Formats: sequence, structure tokens, C-alpha cells
Amino acid sequence: MADTIEHVDLGTLRAPRGSTKNTKRKGRGPGSGHGKTAGHGHKGQKARTGGHVRPGFEGGQMPLIRRLPKRGFTNPFKESARAVNLEALAAFAGKEVTAASLAEAGLARAGETVKLLADGDAPQGLVVKGLKVSAAAKAKIEAAGGRIEA
Repeated sequence: MADTIEHVDLGTLRAPRGSTKNTKRKGRGPGSGHGKTAGHGHKGQKARTGGHVRPGFEGGQMPLIRRLPKRGFTNPFKESARAVNLEALAAFAGKEVTAASLAEAGLARAGETVKLLADGDAPQGLVVKGLKVSAAAKAKIEAAGGRIEA
């Protein structure tokens, strides 16, 4: 091999040629190509310091978000729950299922409300404590020899 391998250490380490570019130094005179107006064009609101408008502003015209009719209602007391299917509880056969044990298994977050749904088959001898359970899931758990406690 004709190429020689030069010694590389922290003192001789360099980026490959062309891999780095100098940053644009705006407002540093006409020779830089970014002098005078520094890329802001001539006059106008956007040429001024702090001269940008908030999102959705349409120059004083009534904004679209205010022109469109409002519909619906958001219930501030809505309680959402994490849905967990019975098929995901295969590892809990013959064990107790609580919100903490589901969080430990990665099926829910700690402190999250959980509701068991009836998708899949219930494992044998499941003991469910302190979780919401759908009627169909309750029937499947009890048919598989499990029980539900409050």
C-alpha cells in the first residue's frame, strides 16, 4: 500500500475536509454578503426587532379560528381509564391483579385508572382487586374460576 497511515491522537484529530461550514455572520458589512439589512429585506414589520406576529394572526382581519362556528362540549369531569384486555393477563394466571401489579408489568402507568375488557380468554384463577371490569370480562373471569374484589 502506497498510502501512509498517520498517527491520530487528540492533538492531530481533525474533521474531514468539507464536513464543516462556517456560520453566517449577519450584519458584518457589505463584503460578507449579509450586511446592511442582514437578511431582513427592506423596512416593514418583519425587518424590525421583535417584529413578528403570533400564530393565527391575519393582519387585523378576523382570524379563521374566530370565524368558524364552535361546536360540541368538553366534559371537565370526564374520567378516562387505560383499557387492558384479558389476553394481556396471561402471565397473571392464579395471581392477584391490581393497578400496582399492572404498572409493574408495564401494562399501565402508576396511579392510572385501569379497566379490564373482555378481548381474549381469561387466565385460570385470576383475582382482580380494585379495578374497573366490563360485564363481559367479569363473566369470563368468573367462568375461568377467578373472582373480582372491590
